[in-house]
Amino acid sequence: MIDPRLLRDDPELVRTSLRRRGESPDKVDALVAADAARRSAIAEFEALRAEQKQIGRQVAQASGDEKTALLDRTKALSTQVKLADAQQSQASEEFDGLLRSLPNLVAPEAPEGGEEDFTVLDVVGTPRDFAAEGFEPRDHLEIGQLLGAIDIERGAKVSGSRFYYLTGVGAMLELALVQLAMTTAQKWGFTPMIPPALVRSRAMEGTGFLGQAADDVYHLEKDDLYLVGTSEVPLAAYHSDEILDDASLPRRYAAFSPCYRREAGSHGKDTRGIFRVHWFDKVEMFTYTTLEESYAEHERLLGWEREWLDALELPYRVIDVATGDLGSSAIRKFDCEAWIPTQERYREVSSTSNCTEYQARRLDIRVRGDEGTGPAATLNGTLCAMTRTIVALFENGQQADGSVALPKALHPFLGPVLKPLATA
Repeated sequence: MIDPRLLRDDPELVRTSLRRRGESPDKVDALVAADAARRSAIAEFEALRAEQKQIGRQVAQASGDEKTALLDRTKALSTQVKLADAQQSQASEEFDGLLRSLPNLVAPEAPEGGEEDFTVLDVVGTPRDFAAEGFEPRDHLEIGQLLGAIDIERGAKVSGSRFYYLTGVGAMLELALVQLAMTTAQKWGFTPMIPPALVRSRAMEGTGFLGQAADDVYHLEKDDLYLVGTSEVPLAAYHSDEILDDASLPRRYAAFSPCYRREAGSHGKDTRGIFRVHWFDKVEMFTYTTLEESYAEHERLLGWEREWLDALELPYRVIDVATGDLGSSAIRKFDCEAWIPTQERYREVSSTSNCTEYQARRLDIRVRGDEGTGPAATLNGTLCAMTRTIVALFENGQQADGSVALPKALHPFLGPVLKPLATA
């Protein structure tokens, strides 16, 4: 959540951020009023509690009628203190609930607008001209079937729509990508992690995934546990309720995990193949640092994502995501989008977000330095979302005979070419 002092010191800054996100600024007025009520209730409670303590000391020295009067006042105060305590607790809960509903303040540099109002920062590589090569490109599902790599029909039979099996070279390709991504991240200074895919509500709420993204979350009601949609969640909660020494920062983790998403708002979108699915595996980068260092770290995470896509020899572009398309935790987000030939467009395969202190405040993660203790800053970045990366590799590396040429980085794992099954 944001620093509550901003509501008192610069409420217009918060209103402006909400407007840039396309949200109503009216909730700022409700928050300012709730904050005033909370502080008033706390002051009333503390005043009564102080009087109660003072009278307690006087009773010990009083006698006769004076002591009787003081004892009567003590009884009355006891009731008032309990009521004031309840009122200040209720006022604090109401304020905290409203404060947690506020998204992070967007960065001034982020372009304003909706999903299509992004800014293109760079374009890398040139999409292939399949017409000049003399053949019509196949989509990833057709290629996957030729290779014996993807089985959608049995995925739907066993689990329903938007599920799949990776088979044969498809399974081996994912394992190769996982190994390559994890070892690459380790070389960059990230600690490899395999986190739990089920988390408690605090981890989900603390990372902001029970707000605007709640409809996409799978909840196991019997256990009150949530299936994560990204390992950002368990990585952010890893240091919850801890104080980190600033000399230990940045702390960088790279996690492999399954990811589960309802895709509640994507009915009818990308239903073919494995581009948009309810479950996929991913390698995610995550950093704990200071607010001051978070902006440079954001650029570093983007640089590592670009280095990864360069190694995979994919044509891609980098965009600065518009304010109305940001998650609630992020102040700014960069997406890397690979070219998908059969869709004739760039599609997101990785992203990186700077969440500044937003998640750390909610999860009580602090940093101790020479100038005292304050909230940490957190950042996340997808290194490799497996299904979408496989889509991009299949479509961009396809050959006229149905084979797929692989980038050199994957040759040690699978050789230079994936060949169609003899019976395909």
